[in-house]
Amino acid sequence: MSEELCALTIAETASLIEQGDLSPVTLIEACLQRIEAIGPYLDAFITLTADAALSRAREAEAQIAAGNYLGPLHGIPFGLKDIYDTAGILTSAHSKILIDNIPERDATTTARLYAAGAILLGKLATHEFAHGGPSFDLPWPPARNPWNTDHATGGSSSGSGAAVAAGLVKGALGSDTGGSIRNPACLCGIVGLKPTYGLVSRAGVIANSYTFDHCGPMTWTVEDCAIMLQALAGHDPADPASASRTPPDYRAGLSEDIRGLRIGVVRHFWEEDLPANDEVRASMDAALDVLRGLGATIEDTRMRPMQAYYDVKVTIAESELFAIHASELQSRPGDFGADFRGRVLPACLMSGADYVNAQRERRVMLAEMAPLYEKYDVLITAGVYGPAGRLGVGKTVGFWQKPSIATPFNVTGGPALAQCIGFSESGLPLSMQVIGRPFDELAVLRVAYAYEKATSWRDVRPDVTGAEPIAAPPVSIESASISETERARVTAAVETAGLSLSDMDYEQICAAAPYVHAMVGRLKRKRDYGEEPGNTFSAL
Repeated sequence: MSEELCALTIAETASLIEQGDLSPVTLIEACLQRIEAIGPYLDAFITLTADAALSRAREAEAQIAAGNYLGPLHGIPFGLKDIYDTAGILTSAHSKILIDNIPERDATTTARLYAAGAILLGKLATHEFAHGGPSFDLPWPPARNPWNTDHATGGSSSGSGAAVAAGLVKGALGSDTGGSIRNPACLCGIVGLKPTYGLVSRAGVIANSYTFDHCGPMTWTVEDCAIMLQALAGHDPADPASASRTPPDYRAGLSEDIRGLRIGVVRHFWEEDLPANDEVRASMDAALDVLRGLGATIEDTRMRPMQAYYDVKVTIAESELFAIHASELQSRPGDFGADFRGRVLPACLMSGADYVNAQRERRVMLAEMAPLYEKYDVLITAGVYGPAGRLGVGKTVGFWQKPSIATPFNVTGGPALAQCIGFSESGLPLSMQVIGRPFDELAVLRVAYAYEKATSWRDVRPDVTGAEPIAAPPVSIESASISETERARVTAAVETAGLSLSDMDYEQICAAAPYVHAMVGRLKRKRDYGEEPGNTFSAL
């Protein structure tokens, strides 16, 4: 019975609760039983709030019995990526740096889910500060993929992806700066939505990049995603980037009828810019055939090469992340994980001029999207390439070496949804992305919902079985192959930034240096005086 209850969607569970056929207490008890049974195989939780969840469930049961039903999230268990503030509950960012951080207030999003009657089951694993990982040198282990626990979940909303896919929670919140909702959604086979920048408040959420951070829901189905978004969306004066818009009824806008909708396919991303494997290609062809069969008009289109967006995003985001953590990177660098350090420390090689160049280039990229938004109702491209890789085999320098198919849509800022479109021969999920005009989440959800209803992928849940511990990969110092002149530039940048680093960290920067310099070099061109940066203030 416990397993059956945990496999129900939010919509299905809400119907039973509203009709009085399911008690929130029974539901929370079932989830806790499942967490006890399979949770140790997944390492999805950092903090389990079992007693508080049961107390809230009893309150919800009494409210509903008294006729005070709050809506489809009332009594529904959820989890939070551990960068969302929770009053009186550890918010660690999966880092030793914040191992004792107990916030006094809830994040706006946390409070909105509470107000909708949802019940927090706990705080979920993430890559450190929603960035580096998966890592084995942090206070908690990395989350593991429910479809095969030897494999990674994708990041950085790693615990959120694992917990939703395994049915430990009905929904979760993640954050997405360069794909961190969509990465685990793709690799764990769930639905993850990066809403339009400004639609969902970031207040009370530990920052990664002020320019690109998005907060959003992760669920099993598109309908569940719409239900959660309804509770989350809306203006928040505590977030300076919050948009003053009244959200529509997302769930009511769902439809299986997409006849006549115009879909632009950004095929060159997965076929030319960063060629995907045969399984991704075949699954994308099949998904497009489904949409075509539903009556949508499908047409290939083009954006800039994927690398161009990656150059802009990484230059901006790593500069901001380095600034956020500069004090601790100077005073206690060893308290961060090695992978986090290997990603953020090379930002010391970037200049203020590099940052402004990237922001100015972003403004041009945003303008380039207007004709695409006018021509198409949604865009579609592949999701982050599956199948998920094995845990512990990646190299940190890989972050600097090649772009991500998720990142362009952080730069463009509109909604982007990832959903499962099949499975690899090894049984791991494959996915696609549906992208919309800014603040047109309705179109994105509608297309994704129609596809989901026309296919059977939501009928398949992972069979989570016993997992052996994964040994931490060996830490080694490999001397980077760069010139003495280049090493001198690195040394000067490290000294200017006030960093005192180990040999390993210095070599990590040296390994990344050629890619950093190539990245910022591609952003240098003669510009008109009137080219404003992409983060220019607007009172509209």
